[in-house]
Amino acid sequence: MSERITIFGDIHGNLPALEAVFADMAARGLDGRLYCLGDLVGYGTFPNEVIAAIRARNIPTIAGNYDEGVGDNSDDCGCAYRSEEARQLGNRSIAWTNAHTTDEHKAYLRSLLVSIPLQMGDLQVLLVHGSPRKVNEYLYEDRPIASMERLLDQCGADVLVCGHTHKPYHRVLPSGRHVINAGSVGKPKDNDPRACYITLTIDGLQVSVDFIRVPYDVERAASAIEATDMPHEFAEMLRKGTG
Repeated sequence: MSERITIFGDIHGNLPALEAVFADMAARGLDGRLYCLGDLVGYGTFPNEVIAAIRARNIPTIAGNYDEGVGDNSDDCGCAYRSEEARQLGNRSIAWTNAHTTDEHKAYLRSLLVSIPLQMGDLQVLLVHGSPRKVNEYLYEDRPIASMERLLDQCGADVLVCGHTHKPYHRVLPSGRHVINAGSVGKPKDNDPRACYITLTIDGLQVSVDFIRVPYDVERAASAIEATDMPHEFAEMLRKGTG
């Protein structure tokens, strides 16, 4: 008998994208067995609304690196920036998010899970934010095979589902094990501005993944950024789907 779950993450304060994803899930009958890979906040201007929407649905949720930073009221989001300009924008983002996230919601962020292990069919599934080793480790699709295999050996998973890179993929390793990135709801980086989430279906040893892209009111999210002192560069990234 097959089992199906729905997985999403990397919302990053983008309420319009999250609302569109929830509506799409409901239209597809995917209201049950939802899991969130974290990074509810950062970059977008609706941190409290996004957290409230997740809490209202009692969705099992992993703490992303940004959630950890804001939950601890830290000025470090655990992000890897490739330039000094990007670092400065990121510093402004976490400062804004710290200032505009309520203490109650910061306490909720501190309560989130490290990972979510699941038994589905005959397979052991592990949901993480970055990697099984570190919340902010990037598992890109082109990671060497040996490194991927070693990672799955260490965590004991047959199917590893991660986020953090904001770039969706499904990779089947020579061992027959699977590494899946669920993409990003609120800050895609694959040049497609639509929100992304996945369904994972397992029947015995068979694994199938559906990547679902959802159009949303990008301009609402972008304009909300431009109406604040959050860096306006993030608005243009939403419009282009470049993160």
